[in-house]
Amino acid sequence: MRTPESAAADSLSIGFPDGWLAGVRRLPSPNCDPRPPGSEPELIVIHGISLPPGRYGGPWIDRFFTNTLPAGADPYFATIQHLRVSSHALIARDGAITQYVPFNLRAWHAGASNWRGRDACNDFSIGIELEGADDEPYDRRQYPALAALIAALQRAYPALAAGATDDGNANSRDFIITEGDVLELHE
Repeated sequence: MRTPESAAADSLSIGFPDGWLAGVRRLPSPNCDPRPPGSEPELIVIHGISLPPGRYGGPWIDRFFTNTLPAGADPYFATIQHLRVSSHALIARDGAITQYVPFNLRAWHAGASNWRGRDACNDFSIGIELEGADDEPYDRRQYPALAALIAALQRAYPALAAGATDDGNANSRDFIITEGDVLELHE
């Protein structure tokens, strides 16, 4: 039986070779660059974001990822306005998806990072932001959008689909991690 969630999952598709999702809002971020030769997405890193912290809606995430965040609009913004970061996609509280970076390019979401002994997670990962905060639940409307996005990514990138096989190994599904699973390397 077909559910609304499965219909939503089938409705998203990623264009080749451009790496953009069809039918979602696009707001290109300058904070990206080519992946190293031979690198394909093998990992999805899910982050949580709200700007200012704990507040939802408004233009601030878009402005942050496009380097137009006004430092004077909120005291917190002055502490992050200098950062040059991005994510491939954001899922807002209402489930709407905005894409900032094509999936075939490297978004700058994981910083100087390491996962399972591999440095530079941005080289081989896709960053997805959920609008929210760690200390409160995400909106139920975000989950079907996240599932649909992950399904589209699995159809487009074989390494992500291969990571989803259930072979009895407890680690067979960990191609999806949260930012807490990525070790950020600080100097």
